[in-house]
Amino acid sequence: MNATSNVYPTKALQALDAAHHIHPFTDTKELNAEGTRVITSAKGVWLTDSDGHKILDGMAGLWCVQIGHGREEIAEAVHKQMSELSYYNTFFKTSHPPIIELSEKLAKLAPEHMNRVFYCSSGSEANDTVFRMVRHYWDQMGKPEKKTIIGRWNGYHGSTLAGTSLGGMKAMHKQGDLPVPGVHHIDQPYWFGEGGDMNPEEFGVAMARQLDQAIDEIGEDNVGAFIAEPIQGAGGVIIPPDSYWPEIKRILSKRNILLVVDEVICGFGRLGKWFGSDVYGLEADLMPIAKGLTSGYLPMGGVLVSDRVAEGLIDKGGEFYHGYTYSGHPACAAAALANLEIMERENLVGYVADDIGPYLKQKWTALGDHPLVGEARMAGLVGAIELVPEKGNRSRTFDNEGTVGTICRDFSLKNGLVMRAVRDSLIISPPLVLSHDEADQLVEIARKTLDDTYEDLKRQNLI
Repeated sequence: MNATSNVYPTKALQALDAAHHIHPFTDTKELNAEGTRVITSAKGVWLTDSDGHKILDGMAGLWCVQIGHGREEIAEAVHKQMSELSYYNTFFKTSHPPIIELSEKLAKLAPEHMNRVFYCSSGSEANDTVFRMVRHYWDQMGKPEKKTIIGRWNGYHGSTLAGTSLGGMKAMHKQGDLPVPGVHHIDQPYWFGEGGDMNPEEFGVAMARQLDQAIDEIGEDNVGAFIAEPIQGAGGVIIPPDSYWPEIKRILSKRNILLVVDEVICGFGRLGKWFGSDVYGLEADLMPIAKGLTSGYLPMGGVLVSDRVAEGLIDKGGEFYHGYTYSGHPACAAAALANLEIMERENLVGYVADDIGPYLKQKWTALGDHPLVGEARMAGLVGAIELVPEKGNRSRTFDNEGTVGTICRDFSLKNGLVMRAVRDSLIISPPLVLSHDEADQLVEIARKTLDDTYEDLKRQNLI
């Protein structure tokens, strides 16, 4: 994309950023030497940086900007709310109209058996809440020994102490001697990378049955919950084989164990339904939410609570010693309500399911014919392309995992498209308002990026 005039002092901003700002999930020393990309404005699916470059936001911010950037309705709703009540807490037997209205709205959108919400400010906090809630629930039910929570390797549930522990990112576990006691992990349903000689159907069943085996090993009386994303997001858009979730449901149907479905990424239309649970027919006991709840316009998260768990948490009485200063923040609630109203008015969930989702999937999966691509996959508006050194050979991977993915990501940004590198794959999660023309541009830039990467790897003798 061509740059327009530079109206921001990029070098000065980069220097100040390097001097004072520690970035998340970043090698700060390396970043400071390179200089940050300074984003100054955004509209629809397009970002503008301080040098005037236009960049297609293929990650919807960070999986979250469902309605696109720059929607004035959100700003107006937040301004109106802050003019009336900018903040008050929901401790001390207190509430306020926007959080009451939002709670009712979420109960209507959620699966029928979920009618209550606990609020926080992020997906990470939501999963910290899940950790506390699972254990408190079983205490209330007279089963305090049911403390262990089973998660999956390479799953992601945030970066707080409990969130990192519940997730299965081994690099994160190394920083802080995690996970905390009481968390157990089983393998992920990642057929392309770990399926071996099994076909997807066989592999999905085999991975699901690891849950059964883990429960038997730990003891059902000691297991409180199983937590998983419908589709793994940060792990690399791992779409489970069709056989996986039905087998998980079969296993849990005979076990007295809570199911936690992490909807932080999959929720609010990303997969063409309001929630990933709707896609896979899952009846969760707890559903962490965030991101698409406000389309990222203000930080807000929560946990949708099933009637079953509410019985233990509420009906049995007693105080739940947990909460946050900003639980149910009125301005964030106003942003969420305006966001959900836009999504309903513009039928964005249906648009993903019946229009832009199938349209982009057809074009995205066609990238699978590229000599550098081992698999191109997509569900709803979330997709991945696996980069491989030898097409048709899933067992062979690049040396120094992640190097090729980073090279490809950097070409993508240079070409005007935000894609995220996970290991040696590139993933996308564009705003739900993506048009057909913008989808065409996204795929065109992605293909050019693959071509550029392929030629660069040949020059470096990496393939």
